Amino acid sequence: MSELTMDKLASFCKRTGIVFQGSEIYGGMGNTWDYGPVGIELKNNIKKLWWKRCVQQSENSFGIDTSILMNPTVWEASGHLASFSDPLMDCKECKTRHRADKLIEEYQRKTNNFDVNPDAMSKEELYDYIVKHNIKCPNCGKLNFTEIRNFNLMFETSRGVSEGKQSKIFLRPETAQGEYINFLNLQRTTRAKIPFGVANIGKAFRNEITPGNFTFRTIEFEQMEHQLFCHEKDAMAKYEFYKDFAMKFFVDLGMDREKLRFKDHDKLAHYAKAACDVQYKFPFGWDEMSGTHLRGTWDLSRHQEFSGKCMEYTDPYTNETFIPTVVEHTIGCDRLALALLCDAYTEEELEGGDTRIVLKLNPNLSAYKVCVLPLQKNLSEKAKEIYKNLTNFFMCSYDEAGSIGKRYRRQDEIGTPYCVTVDFDTLNDGCVTIRDRDTMKQERIKIDEIMNYVAKKLVF
Repeated sequence: MSELTMDKLASFCKRTGIVFQGSEIYGGMGNTWDYGPVGIELKNNIKKLWWKRCVQQSENSFGIDTSILMNPTVWEASGHLASFSDPLMDCKECKTRHRADKLIEEYQRKTNNFDVNPDAMSKEELYDYIVKHNIKCPNCGKLNFTEIRNFNLMFETSRGVSEGKQSKIFLRPETAQGEYINFLNLQRTTRAKIPFGVANIGKAFRNEITPGNFTFRTIEFEQMEHQLFCHEKDAMAKYEFYKDFAMKFFVDLGMDREKLRFKDHDKLAHYAKAACDVQYKFPFGWDEMSGTHLRGTWDLSRHQEFSGKCMEYTDPYTNETFIPTVVEHTIGCDRLALALLCDAYTEEELEGGDTRIVLKLNPNLSAYKVCVLPLQKNLSEKAKEIYKNLTNFFMCSYDEAGSIGKRYRRQDEIGTPYCVTVDFDTLNDGCVTIRDRDTMKQERIKIDEIMNYVAKKLVF
């Protein structure tokens, strides 16, 4: 079978209604993508399962939904205004702009020469490395770059309608600050005692200019973040817990453990005590999908300083007063969706030389749990009755166009785990044929057993 590439996956996703190019009818817009009917269900299922783990099944953990637009002082306190930037350089020949660290990473992948870590290098070291190793512009093939300068990644906009009376604000580059600035509200309304956590899912925006490897790097993306507020003495143990928590979540989703690895940060933020990513082996190489960060007291301390509000917590048992330490668990929802698609995409050779494409997703992740198929169109009345009943419990699809074999293949491609076929015997015996996506085995069951049959496969 042919090797999976990002171009191949993008074509497959467009054909099957998973992901479309953003603004496609106008020629597209770089690093933007729209999720189709199948893709949005996949993303929603990812978020539901993560929320279940982080809030529903976690003791002393709560949910929140924070604003995309916040008081600009938030970003001054967080340090984003001063230091949230990428090392960029322009090609003097073709006028294209590139991230210096990404040029080096791509060179290392092609040459298998990982002698340095670009994340730990200064602007001068990055530039010298590019010149020394003759790393050329990927667009025109020339080595004639400007010096590296820092480019702020935050999207800037204005609030106000009258000219001259507008104030500058920013689209948030991360969701985490919304959790930090609500620390006092959370503690008051939940009456939670430390350690307690808060989960947030939402859009973030970064002014990326680097080509994105399909949906891997986009200017608009969704984050799933959980912040744990704890005592400093417990922080490292909590950090290790959330590292394992992330890895277990991915494995429980059905991902290949051999394509997952931990990668400690070589260069820590000045306030961080520890940081580690979970990387996935995409078709273009290993790259970050999730991060665990021991952020110390930096975040709450800075917001205390800039807002004038006391962020201290008093332990009700010891009367000790302290600013809580933060342990952050974060996952890029779009990157996880991409990794799951890469992991699940399978081309199988069948008996007789035929092939099929099947998305072997965990059934909990599949867009549709069941597809109801009448063997012939004159059985559609009974089939639609079954379909409508099942939609009370699961996302289901209905398909009566084409041969039964072609309909099976369509459902295999989008990862539907079970197909229910209504035939002429159904009208007499009240049974249907249910087909398993992965094994293609079929069995007869009663119509009123379908719901329980499928539900048992969806325990997570």
